Amino acid sequence: MVPLLVILFIGVPFAELYVLIQVGHAIGVLNTLGLLLLVSIVGAWLAKREGIGVFRRMQASLNAGRVPGAEIVDGFLILLAAALMLTPGFLTDIVAIFLLLPPVRAVVRRTLRRSFARRIEIL
Repeated sequence: MVPLLVILFIGVPFAELYVLIQVGHAIGVLNTLGLLLLVSIVGAWLAKREGIGVFRRMQASLNAGRVPGAEIVDGFLILLAAALMLTPGFLTDIVAIFLLLPPVRAVVRRTLRRSFARRIEIL
């Protein structure tokens, strides 16, 4: 667990800085800042759209008397994507945008379910 936290809190910021510097050298500082702003705006719009869709599906599941398990996981993944969009940098924005895509979220959701199921079986 500690190596993962070291990578998250030290490795990711260094990688983000490296990518930002390289993009800044390639397209210029103002263009880099504009691109970061554009990606953030598009990501926020996409997060809002997907979040509203998940909320509607969650309501439909509840109205039908079903537990909205997949919708809850999707809501968490969208919230995670929105948090990643707040972090300045291209790498976290790319991960966030992928998490906002329904097919990618479905794969992540399946992987999380398998992981949680294995952990429950161990206990």
